[in-house]
Amino acid sequence: MATPLPDERPTLTLVPPPAATPVFKDQPTDRKKITDSARAVAATTNKVARIALLPHTVRGYRQLGRRWIDRYRDHYPQLIADADQAVRDAAGDVGQATQYKKIADGYRAEYRQHRKAFATKTAAVGGAVAGGVGFGAVTGSLWLDLVAGLGAWGIGAFHGRDRKQPAVDVPLEPVAPRDPARILGESDLITALVKAGIITEAQRDETHVVGIIQPAGPGWTATIELPRGMKASAATSRAEELASSMRVKKSQIEMRADTSEDGHEGQVVLWVANEANPYGDKKVPSPLLTADRLDFWQYGVPLGTDARGGRHTLELVWCSILLGGLPDYGKSFLARLVAAAAALDPHMTVHVATGKAGPDWVGTKQFAHSYVAGNTPGKILAFLGLLNELIADMQQIGERLEQLSEENPERCPEGKLTPELAKEWKRGLTLLIVDELQELLDAAAMMKIKTDDDPESKDRGRNGKEVLVETMARFVRVSRYVGGMGLFITQRPDATSVPTMLREVCRKRACFRVKGAASSRMVLGDDAVAAGAAPHMLLDAQKGVVVLDQGGEDGHVTLKTDFMTIPEFREICLRGRQLRIEAGTLTGFAAEYGTEERASFSVKVLLADCVAALREAGVDRARTVRLLELLVNRRPVAYEGLTESVLQARLREAGAGGTRKLGPLDGMANPNGYTREQLAEALKK
Repeated sequence: MATPLPDERPTLTLVPPPAATPVFKDQPTDRKKITDSARAVAATTNKVARIALLPHTVRGYRQLGRRWIDRYRDHYPQLIADADQAVRDAAGDVGQATQYKKIADGYRAEYRQHRKAFATKTAAVGGAVAGGVGFGAVTGSLWLDLVAGLGAWGIGAFHGRDRKQPAVDVPLEPVAPRDPARILGESDLITALVKAGIITEAQRDETHVVGIIQPAGPGWTATIELPRGMKASAATSRAEELASSMRVKKSQIEMRADTSEDGHEGQVVLWVANEANPYGDKKVPSPLLTADRLDFWQYGVPLGTDARGGRHTLELVWCSILLGGLPDYGKSFLARLVAAAAALDPHMTVHVATGKAGPDWVGTKQFAHSYVAGNTPGKILAFLGLLNELIADMQQIGERLEQLSEENPERCPEGKLTPELAKEWKRGLTLLIVDELQELLDAAAMMKIKTDDDPESKDRGRNGKEVLVETMARFVRVSRYVGGMGLFITQRPDATSVPTMLREVCRKRACFRVKGAASSRMVLGDDAVAAGAAPHMLLDAQKGVVVLDQGGEDGHVTLKTDFMTIPEFREICLRGRQLRIEAGTLTGFAAEYGTEERASFSVKVLLADCVAALREAGVDRARTVRLLELLVNRRPVAYEGLTESVLQARLREAGAGGTRKLGPLDGMANPNGYTREQLAEALKK
């Protein structure tokens, strides 16, 4: 095979080498274009913001900051400051100062809760925004940064835009001028004393408030030290003028000498109620209505409440009481309370005399040893005879005490009848009730009464009124230490119906509303009125409110007496009769009172006990067995051993009828028994 020659080699074609490909750091992609566009837009936007909208944005965020602070505070700092200022301005006006202090404390508590809630909401919103911005920063997302920036700018610009609000005329209430008579502190109180003529302007610096003016019930109180040489009675006698200078009702003022351990003759205690009638219009039922019995020695008479809500009891042992006032203002209610308390003590002997027949005292016939009603000559003589019998009885006890003090003085260390001696001698306290005193005295004034002073005299006798007054005063004097006491009631407090001789021997005196200070002095005496007792300052609406002068250092107190109707009083009188029957102490008039009354008495007491037992148990119906249980629990001595059949028979005789269907009760569908309404209706018959 032949070897090819060199010129026979294949022809080579010259191909130019490919040009070198240039290398770039970034690829010319669409992203680059978008970025350049965004930057251009951002630059333009920032330029516009700087030129036109940046001030709006800055202003907007400034307003948002202020708005956040306002909402965070929500006016509470201003409210609290105003309330605190009101407390400072009301210094001395204790009622308003206390009210404003409560308001300020309430604002502070609300502010704490508001700040806590608002801070929680702010933290939640701030956390969300910070999270979004942080997420954009971490991921490097330009879109997120752009949206956040535009949003921040837009929010600021929106809230910073110019907004013109239409002018609104807001009518403002004129600020009430400060009342110069309003008591805001010691200075104002002393100014009121000057205006009332109690002290002079020259004595201002010598007059001081002891301690502070402070709240006391529904009002405020202050103890005032008067200038040297000035007696408390000089200030208390001008309580009405003080009320005028303070621009309050006269019934809101109570002013008396300071008889406390720290007090002295030149110091008075002032109490001012917040309302014109601090006693209210609500009638308060007497606790005697639910009492089974009462020990008069130990408990006295539950009487009523003062303007500050404190309960008071009338301690009548060792003293007598004179009660006066205008008609229809509550004298009978107070007298009824005394009689009811006496009725519930079976060892107490009660005598009743009234100058006018009527329903007020009919209930006492059930238990009273003596009962005289009317003002005829025969009734006047009967009353005088009753007084003489009581005086003789009181003297007899005095003679026994005298003898005992010689033989065994330690048994009567004070020379008085004691509960132990009364029990041993089988006698208790003695109460004489004399109502319509003015009628008895007027009738007696037209009579001549023979006395034992000169039995041989041919004279027709002495003036009956003088004899009657002297005899009543004598009874009070001789009965004081031997368990006797008198309750004298008059409706016309003047010099003729309230003789000084009788008033002065009555240690305690009570007066309802009267027309003037002279009438107040007729009942309470000059000293009590000078000490600030002022029934003539009571309002017409304050029925049942009495000023009680307790005698001695106890001074006087103004009370709203408890309430008891005539039917309720009669129920207590029936209870008093039953208590005396059980104790064997029913004597005199009550023991012989009315054959029909005696026949129906036991069933009336049974009905009253049934009604009271259901009321105390808080039920309006009961099966016979349950009613019997309630009766035994209430009065075991009277009803122990009583059977259901006997109880049903006695209730039928009492007019209550037979048992009735009661509906679902005690797990039974429709048992038989008695309703409280059924028994109450029978009691009224």
